[in-house]
Amino acid sequence: MSHLNLNGARLYYEEEGEGQPILFIHGVWMSGRFFKKQVPYFAQHYRVIVPDLRSHGRSAHVHFGHTVASYAQDIHTMINELGLRDVVLAGWSMGSFVIWDYFKQFGSENVMATIVIDQSASDFTSPDWPMGLFDFTGLCQMMAAVQTDREKAVREFIPLMFKEAPSEEDTGWMFDEITRLPESVASAILFDQTLQDYRPILPSINIPTLLCFGRDEKLYPVAAGEHLHQNLSDARLVVFEESSHCPFLEEPRRFNQEVDQFIQSLR
Repeated sequence: MSHLNLNGARLYYEEEGEGQPILFIHGVWMSGRFFKKQVPYFAQHYRVIVPDLRSHGRSAHVHFGHTVASYAQDIHTMINELGLRDVVLAGWSMGSFVIWDYFKQFGSENVMATIVIDQSASDFTSPDWPMGLFDFTGLCQMMAAVQTDREKAVREFIPLMFKEAPSEEDTGWMFDEITRLPESVASAILFDQTLQDYRPILPSINIPTLLCFGRDEKLYPVAAGEHLHQNLSDARLVVFEESSHCPFLEEPRRFNQEVDQFIQSLR
């Protein structure tokens, strides 16, 4: 358990193990704790780094820099500060946006491969992109819900991430993690990340990518993964039949094995 001062923010991160570095990046409003079933597995043979993005989780609250581009800059600085080389970047949900924005700003510097977990190229629904989460009206409604009754909004959102509703205990710790984030920050980053569109950057990404999608389509269709598979030059798509948005929690054993095998195949 450590902290780094990066670009005006104090970021919390956990690090375990030695060897090939893997950096897990969580989704919007979430935290590194969501990867609790990955850290002990991968730390046996890899150097595992799991940060909380600025103001998320156990990172210090700051009221600036809440854009995907800023988060990508934080990850870039973290990689340099920790002296990481040939890192595997694993992004869940918005964490995938952070990876793609990293490529947009810095190219594939110090990155050997990526893992994209249940994220489409854009969350904004438009006439030419039906696989987003929100149109403008829906985004406004969600932002209003965060400001007026976040507890209800979060409790309604958590079950959407899973094929089977999580237990009361699991719902409890996830609710606690999500609501660590100030409402003002939650609205700011939700707005910025929803309006991103990474379709133009995909053809320029030429490093190996593992795409992990859940068959249950409460949030994203498998077609979003197929779109990425078609538009990335070196990608493999794996569909988790018993998962929705969180295959690393819903099917952790298979997820860990698939990721491990993917990384081993790069050597």
